[in-house]
Amino acid sequence: MINLTEELAPLAGPGMHLPAATLDPSLIRAVMINEVVPEHPEDDFYGANDPPFYLTTALPLFQRAGLPAQSIRDVTDAGVYITNAVKTPKKDTNVPAEDIVLSLPLLEHELDLFPRLKAVMLMGDVARKAFNLIWKKKTGRNALPAVSTYKLRKTPLYAENIRIFPSYIMTGRNILIEKSKADMAAKESRTPAIMAQRSGFRSTYQVTVFTGCLRSPGGIWRPVFQASRSWRGACP
Repeated sequence: MINLTEELAPLAGPGMHLPAATLDPSLIRAVMINEVVPEHPEDDFYGANDPPFYLTTALPLFQRAGLPAQSIRDVTDAGVYITNAVKTPKKDTNVPAEDIVLSLPLLEHELDLFPRLKAVMLMGDVARKAFNLIWKKKTGRNALPAVSTYKLRKTPLYAENIRIFPSYIMTGRNILIEKSKADMAAKESRTPAIMAQRSGFRSTYQVTVFTGCLRSPGGIWRPVFQASRSWRGACP
C-alpha cells in the first residue's frame, strides 16, 4: 500500500494539492487524468466532503459506463486511479502552460507507480497536453497528434503497450450543462473501466446476500447480490 500524499510530497511545490489516497499500486490497471485540482482540497476526488464536489460528476460517468461505483474507494478497488494533471488550483478560466509544466514531475511519477497499467484516459485538453509533454520527454514525440478529441475518439491510440483514450473534462459545473460531452465521456469510460476490471473486480457493497459471481457476455466477472448488508470480496 502507498500513501499518495506522502509519495508525492518530495516533488510538490508551494500551493500544490496532493491526492489524499492510499491504495495498492499493483491493483491499478487504468488511470484517469482530470485537468486541475479544485480550489478546496476537500472537493477533490479523495477529499473529505461528503460527497466531494468532483465526485458528484465523476461517479455518474462510471455508473453509466457500467461500473457500479458509489464512492472513490469503489473506483480504486475496481482498478481505476483518478488524478489531476495540474496540482495547483486555477487562478483564471484557463490553465497557464507554466502550471502544467510545474506539475509534470508529479504526474509522471504517479504514472510510474503502477506496474500493471493498461489504459490512460485524458479528461480534457490540459490532461492531453500534460501527457503529450511527458511522452515527448521520453520519446521525442507526442503520444497524441494535434487533432481534435472528437476526431480521435474512434482511433486506437497507444503509448507503447498502454492504450490512450482522449476524452472531455469530467469535473465542474460545465459537464452538468453539456450533456452531449457527458454522454461521450461516459461511453469512452466504458473501455478503460472494462480493462481495469478484467484483472478482478473488488469492492464493498451494501448487500443482504452475496450469491456468487456472474460472468457477463463481455467476459467480465461481477458480484451478484440481493438486498442490504455489507459484503467485501472479489471476483476472478
